[in-house]
Amino acid sequence: MAVVVGGGTPDTNTSQYWNGKIQWFTPSEIGRNKYVYNSVRTISEEGLNKSSAKLLPTGTILLSSRATVGECSINKKECTTNQGFQSLIPKENISNEFVYYLIQTKRKDLIRKSCGSTFLEISANEVRKIVVSIPTIKEQDKIAKLLSLLDERIATQNKIIEDLKRLKSAISKKLLCNDKWTTYKIQDIAEIGRGRVISSVEIDRQKNPLYPVYSSQTSNNGIMGYLDNYMFDGEYITWTTDGANAGTVFYRKGKFNCTNVCGTLKIQPKFDCYFVSLVLQQATQKYVSSNLANPKLMNNTMASIKIRMPNIETQKQLSKVFQTLDSCLLLHQRTCKMYLSEKQYLLCQMFI
Repeated sequence: MAVVVGGGTPDTNTSQYWNGKIQWFTPSEIGRNKYVYNSVRTISEEGLNKSSAKLLPTGTILLSSRATVGECSINKKECTTNQGFQSLIPKENISNEFVYYLIQTKRKDLIRKSCGSTFLEISANEVRKIVVSIPTIKEQDKIAKLLSLLDERIATQNKIIEDLKRLKSAISKKLLCNDKWTTYKIQDIAEIGRGRVISSVEIDRQKNPLYPVYSSQTSNNGIMGYLDNYMFDGEYITWTTDGANAGTVFYRKGKFNCTNVCGTLKIQPKFDCYFVSLVLQQATQKYVSSNLANPKLMNNTMASIKIRMPNIETQKQLSKVFQTLDSCLLLHQRTCKMYLSEKQYLLCQMFI
């Protein structure tokens, strides 16, 4: 199906081996995009000739074989790689795009066959042993074209999502920092609380889990799991008190639970809870104790944070603007997730 080619690194102490015209990729640079063009670092002709690096033709599948095993991209220019690759040069009548999608279905096999004490690594021999079924070149092209169309949709959705996030951030900086607004301490406008210890064992024992448990994580909106009952009901603000995500603020509405690494704010009725969450998102990082091994933003520090806010009518008007942006962002995130699920389904069905 393909020729497996390793990579290499010229002597880093020899300056004439570097900063040439030959692209030189590392595993951290591939996998995020289907195609790669320019690498962070380059090597010279002399560096190529005096190392085990190999010049790979355009259309090679750059396959990471170390640490991030199984990640891959297609090069759009001749290039080289470091030794963390077992790149695939497709043979005659083999579509490189077909191989690109096929290898994604084999990532679990590649990881399973990897070994190493410092980091996972898979050898060229193990890559060569991977058994695959190959249809005709015509069928390969059709499969690759269909999956490419899905990748284009996914890329478009991701671009829209990133643009919306940047737009929201720009509007936040413009609209939420007004020196003429009134200054308030959080302790004067909110009841400050905290969640409780909730273990994964407790979550697993639930019989009818309906109500989300929010934890210190930020992925999946901070949801750790679900419980049969709830601790909070209504509009609240939660924030992460401990760990790498300390100071991250969320607006919550409805019935929910919080773990002990989540602080809670019940905002007084004369303030718009959603608007307060927007202002706090701009303020909290300055108050995180980041010099600690475990960063923290504890309840007493949150209580002393000062924020500026306009009158309640202006708060509500600005909230509507941002809620519209959030609704639009959520819609595009769900659309992207749908495309990703469809792609995974097709990968499973088309590559057996």
